[in-house]
Amino acid sequence: MTLLARLDRLPLSRPHYVLLLIGGLGYTFDGMDSAVVAFLLPSAQEVWGLSNGQLGFIGSATPFGFLFGATVAGLLGDRIGRKKVMMYALAFYAVFSVIAAFAPNYEVFLGARVLAGAGAGAESAIIAPFLSEFVPAKRRGWFIGALAGFFSFGFVLAALIGRFVVPTMDDGWRIAQVVTALPILMLLWWRRSLPESPRFLLQNGRVDEAEAVVADLERRVEQATGEPLPPVPETAAAPSTNAPKVNLLSALRFLWSPVMAKRTAVIWLIWFVITFSYYGFFSWIPTLLVQRGITVTKSFEFSIIIYLAQIPGYFSAAWLSERLDRKNTIAIYLAGSAVSAFWLSQMDSPVTITLAGAVLSFFLNGTYAGVYSYTPEVFPTWIRATGTGLSSAFGRVGSILAPTIIGLSAANLGFAGVFGLTTAVLVAGVVCVIVFGLATAGRSLEELTEPTKEASK
Repeated sequence: MTLLARLDRLPLSRPHYVLLLIGGLGYTFDGMDSAVVAFLLPSAQEVWGLSNGQLGFIGSATPFGFLFGATVAGLLGDRIGRKKVMMYALAFYAVFSVIAAFAPNYEVFLGARVLAGAGAGAESAIIAPFLSEFVPAKRRGWFIGALAGFFSFGFVLAALIGRFVVPTMDDGWRIAQVVTALPILMLLWWRRSLPESPRFLLQNGRVDEAEAVVADLERRVEQATGEPLPPVPETAAAPSTNAPKVNLLSALRFLWSPVMAKRTAVIWLIWFVITFSYYGFFSWIPTLLVQRGITVTKSFEFSIIIYLAQIPGYFSAAWLSERLDRKNTIAIYLAGSAVSAFWLSQMDSPVTITLAGAVLSFFLNGTYAGVYSYTPEVFPTWIRATGTGLSSAFGRVGSILAPTIIGLSAANLGFAGVFGLTTAVLVAGVVCVIVFGLATAGRSLEELTEPTKEASK
């Protein structure tokens, strides 16, 4: 009877949903921070007389910070623990969001946006691997997909802030950033009660602490359900112990070793494809709508419609990922994204652009739900946070490149060329997932990853 077998046989109940809410609210603020920048740019340009090039730097500041934050969070998460990184990252993000809100000039604003992005990137990279280690295998896909769905609430809130705060009051763009940061104080207070991952504790020889976490969760689940706990399976994959200390070089060596290279390549490519397409689309859609003759205010209203389509996208994919497997769900939603991007490339009226954009938003975000579920599953416990962080960081390269590449494409290829390019990128992702992806549904984390541990020795 292992601790992990006891953990994995627990039915989802109120204690798990509390974890979902606490982790999900972090993703809500991450999404809000990423999305609100698009609505700040016109005000920042007016206040400081910025060029389009300087605006481009602001647009890339958050994803640039995300890249470094995700990398560092993964490495620290495997060394000092998931919970500590999640707490520090959120506080770091909040502090620099407030500094950005009161920035006296462009240079301070740009630097603060980069550092706020680093905090958000660290937060984003650590939550999914952390919470995946508490969830039973048969519900893990839905749980992590639903967790990622909280991003959509952040985007919708950002669109509402962009419509009803930024243009309606003096310094509305500064107030908007304070609004995104202040609620985090409550979330930080709430997160103090979170336990550390029992898988991380076991991996680092802290057996008594892991026992205490699992026993407490068992007690709370039994209390919440009012029923006896299911029996513990007789056989279960055991976690590896005495894990090596992770640094960037050893992590890359292991992730690209013969036993892991295919998994790493697939995950990194998926992250790049979806992040490139996603940020290319969402960073430019208000501008492209304006270029089609829509006023700035109207373009923000259309953006709210497009952002709302994220919500069913995330949660439908979370539901499907338990039934069709993560890799198949990702492939389906990537294919839907490719078709939608092509459809969008053929549209020329504001209403049809908005409709096609909403469908593209649905499928792009559904893909993210699958990716966030899939990524932590393919890496062993001792390097799970690092593997997830580096995958997310590589994806952020796509988000940094996308605004510039899409901008150049819009200038040289026009509206159709922008989304024709997006279609081609998405099709490449579909082929990669179908041919090389790993089936993970219903399998414990140890069953999926323990065969790889020998490669670390």
